[in-house]
Formats: sequence, C-alpha cells, structure tokens
Amino acid sequence: MLKVAMLGMGGISGSHRNAWKQFEDAKVIACCDIRPEKADAAAEDMGCKAYYCYEDMAANEQFDILDICLPTYLHAEYAIKALNAGVHVICEKPISLKIEDVDRVYGAAKANGKNVMIAQVVRFWREFLVLKEAFDTGKYGKLLSGRMTRLGNTPKASWDGWMRDPERSGMVPFDLHIHDLDFIIYTFGKPEKMTRFRAGTPTQDYFEAIYQYPDFFISAEAAWYDCGYRFQSAFRFQFEQAVLEFKDGKLTIFKQDGETIGLDDQKPEDGDGYVPKTNAYFEEIRYFVDCVKAGVPCDKVKPEELKLVLELIEQLQ
Repeated sequence: MLKVAMLGMGGISGSHRNAWKQFEDAKVIACCDIRPEKADAAAEDMGCKAYYCYEDMAANEQFDILDICLPTYLHAEYAIKALNAGVHVICEKPISLKIEDVDRVYGAAKANGKNVMIAQVVRFWREFLVLKEAFDTGKYGKLLSGRMTRLGNTPKASWDGWMRDPERSGMVPFDLHIHDLDFIIYTFGKPEKMTRFRAGTPTQDYFEAIYQYPDFFISAEAAWYDCGYRFQSAFRFQFEQAVLEFKDGKLTIFKQDGETIGLDDQKPEDGDGYVPKTNAYFEEIRYFVDCVKAGVPCDKVKPEELKLVLELIEQLQ
C-alpha cells in the first residue's frame, strides 16, 4: 500500500481527492494547507491527519508520494524538497513559470531515483484521446484545421489573490491556455509559426494564438472574463473526411458520408475511436501510481515537452 500526502487544499485538490478515494493500492494519510480550515476539511473528507505546515507533515509522517496542488509559483520548490527527501511527486500543472525549473525538478528526480509527473490532465481526457487517435491513424484523412476553446471567469477566491497576480500565476496563458497548448505539443509536435492576440484589463485577460503547421493550423483561445461567465472547454477539428466537435461535454463525429456519431453511442466493436468512459483525474493518477510501482519513468509527460510549452508561451507573451 502506497502512502500519499497531499499539499495544498485549494479547488483542484478536490478532483485529486476524489480520484485517490478510488484506489485500493494507495491511501492518503495526510493533508496539508497553511489555512487550517482547508486542511481540516480535506483531512475529514479523506479520513486522515491534518497539517498546517509542510515541514511538520514531512517530519511526522512517512509517505511514498506527495501530491502537490499548491499555487503555481510554489510547485518547483516543494517538488524538489520532496524528491530530495526520497519521495515520488505528482504535481499540478504547470510545472513552473520558469523554463529552468524543468531541469531542476527532473534533475532532482533522477538524482534521487524517484518519479515525478506534472498532471497535464488533458493528455488523459478521453475526448481528446479520440482526437489524437484520429490524427495519429489518419482514419479520417489529413487534418485541415482546428479550433480549441477554454473560457471562464476571473478567479476571485484564490489564496492571497495569487491567481490574479501575473508574477505568481502567469495569468491566462499559464493557467488556462497551457492545457490546450500542452495537448497541441503532445499530439502535433512543435508548430512552424505562431501568432498571438491578447486583450484585457487589470481584471480580465483574453488570449488567442494561431499555431501553423505545414498542412494545417490550429487556433486556440482562452480567457478569464470579469463576470459570471460559465466555464467551457471545447474543440472542433476539421479532417478531410470528418469533423470532430467536443462541445458541452460531449464529443460528436460528423462524417463526410452523412453519418453522425456521439462518442457514448459507440461500441468497442465499432473500431471507430471508441474510448471507455473515464475520469481523467483518476486516469492520470492511476498512470502515475502504476509507474511508481513498476519503477519506470512517467514517459507520457516528457520534460522536453514541458520545456517546449513554456518556451512557446514565453515567446507569445
């Protein structure tokens, strides 16, 4: 049984906690946050001990894995601390705002013989995996164009207002757009050319980039709007023989022959992009745990890809 400690009990930690509850070979034994009410609530939820300081938790508990859900600017610091202490680390995205931190974190993992994985959850999202398979196999012909959307409202409840601080969060490019850019790099590789547009005020941020490849282009937009705008994630990709659209949480495949297929309508024997219904947060943590148990690197999220994503965002700033 792997023992897990969690650090940072903000919003995204809820998705991680729900995933950890499903494991029979790993158990959360401690939850830590400098806000006692957050740590206490998470510990009650997980049936474990609460801590209000990482150093106290590390001194009093023995754990195999640290799950980091801290603010972005603290990711690398605590990942390196844990790795140097001989603990495996899964850390929320992005790894950092600084490119050099990729080598620092992965260097610490290598030096200590431990695993580290940045939780780029879209790589485990079944609708996105269907899109990747369509591109990799060419089952619908060549890709012609793509459109990705990730929009929401400006965060107002983050600890110390860190998410609204460009120096600590990186704002929309690092917090929202990085999901889609990471998937673009993972699936399509490095673009030949990029163009970006940005608009906003001190309380909102809109970002759009166009990534050009030899035979296709992908536009991707992301925004924090200063209003009650409801979060949405979507994509629409045009192939020679089909359009794949992910909208309102559902993937639909519009084939050139007039057939329209919803992902959940498909059966395994269809052989047409079927992916069993899953929880991406569980799948990414399951993958990480399996790598830890097998003693193999988490190659689905490679450090060189993480560096490329940060380099491209820096160029687009």
